[in-house]
Amino acid sequence: KQIKKIVAIGGGEIGRPGYPVETTKIDLEIKRLTGKKKPKLLFIPTASNYSDFYVAVVKKHFGKLGFIVDVLYTLRVKKTKKELENAVFSSDVIYVGGGNTLRMMNHWRKIGLDKILTKAYNKNIVLSGVSAGAICWCKYGNSDSRKTSSGNSLIRVRGLGLLNLLLCPHYDKENNRKKSLKEMMKRTSGYAIALDNCAALKVVDGVAEIITSKKTAAGYRAYWKKGKYYCERI
Repeated sequence: KQIKKIVAIGGGEIGRPGYPVETTKIDLEIKRLTGKKKPKLLFIPTASNYSDFYVAVVKKHFGKLGFIVDVLYTLRVKKTKKELENAVFSSDVIYVGGGNTLRMMNHWRKIGLDKILTKAYNKNIVLSGVSAGAICWCKYGNSDSRKTSSGNSLIRVRGLGLLNLLLCPHYDKENNRKKSLKEMMKRTSGYAIALDNCAALKVVDGVAEIITSKKTAAGYRAYWKKGKYYCERI
């Protein structure tokens, strides 16, 4: 039986120099969901423009946790549809990194990776990622993709729509997220899930729960009802 599995992480460090490792507990849950001792993890670093530095940090962190890490580059090297499918479908875990969500989604759609990742959802592969890599699995995300030095207006970005909700990452770490989410939900039907750093939305076969790697981290459900805004801790 194919089980649909998503772990969308709101934020958190994985050990770049000078920073702690914060999401280990969540990352080990991703590993557990594969049911394998040495699961194959495919890191997709589109959002960070394929930063070699980020790739090295991911390889080190997940390598330590017992994953076999491979990286899917699609900007520097043109890949055929077959090559993309082979890379994605031979993995146990897809882990999408943080960065510019809008640029990433546009690129995926251009090369057809959006459709391949959507198919992976039905192939028992754990779909996961942090920040942009959490938004991408949802219908929409609250994203800083248009952030400039002059202003940091957050925009609504369309993801793959596997989860029918709007996702807001870094809820506790970035002050403008709360106000922006409240405004954004005025013109977005349904509800949003807001995640603190070190909190993740885990959805297995339609059953959702918040998991955390830090006691103080939390997830929230946000929505408008009869002209009133609600943001409830889950």
